[in-house]
Amino acid sequence: MVDSPRGSRASRRKTSTIYDVAREARVSVFTVSAVINNKSHVGAPLKKRVDAAILKLKYRPNSLAQSLANERTRTLGVIVPDISNPFFPMLVRGAEDTAQKHGYSILLCNSDGLLEKEELYLDLLVSKRVDGILLTKSPGDLSPQIISLLSDMNVPTVLMMRTYPGLTGDAVITDDLQGSFEAVSHLARIGHQSIAMVGGPLSVSNGRTRLQGFKKALKAGGLRFDPRLVFEGDYRIDSGHRAGLSLLPHRPDAVFVANFLMTVGFLQAAQEMGMRCPEDFGLVTLDDYPWLRLFDPPLTAMELPKYEVGCLATELLLDRIEGKNTPAVIHKIATQLCVRESCGFGLRNGSANAAPGLPALVAKTRRKLH
Repeated sequence: MVDSPRGSRASRRKTSTIYDVAREARVSVFTVSAVINNKSHVGAPLKKRVDAAILKLKYRPNSLAQSLANERTRTLGVIVPDISNPFFPMLVRGAEDTAQKHGYSILLCNSDGLLEKEELYLDLLVSKRVDGILLTKSPGDLSPQIISLLSDMNVPTVLMMRTYPGLTGDAVITDDLQGSFEAVSHLARIGHQSIAMVGGPLSVSNGRTRLQGFKKALKAGGLRFDPRLVFEGDYRIDSGHRAGLSLLPHRPDAVFVANFLMTVGFLQAAQEMGMRCPEDFGLVTLDDYPWLRLFDPPLTAMELPKYEVGCLATELLLDRIEGKNTPAVIHKIATQLCVRESCGFGLRNGSANAAPGLPALVAKTRRKLH
């Protein structure tokens, strides 16, 4: 029986090896290796011959063999809680763009905010010999075994958006405390007296700091903190919906929602209850997106520079991979308030006398509406 052309071994093109390149260029294998790895001691004439041979033979270096020889795979692991949350694609994109610029690739893992899955992926990434890991921590404490594994295998880790001192002191986060403070202070400045909050989980660092910013703003504005007007969510739509059903019967003047997905659920609950924003309550959400200006009303938001977090965290991780042994660092990136109609400033011009500087604020923010 005659082999078909598809299955014939003779028909398969032989893959060129480093030895083939050495023979074609009439140099040693070591010289070819030095050219591939950009070693400076190879003279220009030899390099030209080797490059010509590589091009002629269509030779591709064995990246696995190279990584084993260099003890580097030039890959980074990235673990985020929920890639369906529109916050995280831009975070990952910042990490990917920065990694690629430095000749690295990324392996992306989605933990679903589950500690067990997070630990599974940490173990997997170590077994894949990644050079470092970028992690947005899920709620809960890592097991001593996982922490020991990362330490014993000398895998640098940098946290994004959330701190977790039990693992590493290196982190890049947004200034959530100041961002929350400014968002709630804005609501207070335009005359809202009773302000509610839909917060994140208090088992993660930014859930706690966003609540701290909320309380700080109330105190600075001379407003009373009412625990009945605070709902602990989990950054997902369903918890925002539950928060709306819980908080809106108390008739707060305004609400601060600690992320976009919970805002969607909160507004769904308001619609079901026959309530409208900003007529019945003002609203500010944490994190901005281009489509928020298309909501009815357009949503006031505190922008979190997620792309920049991914970029800076990757730069820090690459420094650690290269052996930069400076003290652990937490980089905080400033937030920015984007004022639109949902906060209710257009309905509260009459309270300007009670809020010093409000006319100038309204005029300024009207010019900056997105």
